[in-house]
Amino acid sequence: MKRKFHIKKGDNVLVLSGENKGLQGKVLDVIFAKDRAVVEGVNIITKHTKPSAKSPQGGILKVEAPIHVSNLMVIDPSNGKPTRIGRRKNTEGKNVRYSKKSGEEIK
Repeated sequence: MKRKFHIKKGDNVLVLSGENKGLQGKVLDVIFAKDRAVVEGVNIITKHTKPSAKSPQGGILKVEAPIHVSNLMVIDPSNGKPTRIGRRKNTEGKNVRYSKKSGEEIK
């Protein structure tokens, strides 16, 4: 069963702590098994690769490493500030995420 996190793939998030504190980016992937997310442009590491069919040269690549979801906060789309997330039922009876700051629904 999938756990529910406050972030989803495609959300804009702010990094709250660590080496990349204050950086913003888009969530590229959420790893539920490890409570981590990959954020675009955040937590860049150098990865050494051997030559393969995918990269015939091999070499050193810069890639985004996963970051723990507790260090991320969703950015409110209406005002561009970080916000907490709540859940409530909408008019059709489905659970939706909403911004605790502005009260608007987050898609």
